[in-house]
Amino acid sequence: MDMSQAVQNATSKADHEALAQHYEEAAKEMQLKADEHKKLLSQYRSKSYLYDRQAEDFKAHCERLIDVYENAVEENLEMAKMHRQM
Repeated sequence: MDMSQAVQNATSKADHEALAQHYEEAAKEMQLKADEHKKLLSQYRSKSYLYDRQAEDFKAHCERLIDVYENAVEENLEMAKMHRQM
């Protein structure tokens, strides 16, 4: 979906509902990615000896991605909420 075009063309309640659903789907995808990285982070923490010196880099990378994905979840849900109010 071309979001900029969809937002510009949204005039009806149905248009905004479709946008809200799109944002909610994006939030679900981001949550799945965050959950995946939480599992990886757990692995890196519990078995850091397998990853030698790279363990800290892997953990930091996962922590950063979890933060990014969880922020994306919040932003997408906020956008969905705003479109539902239109």
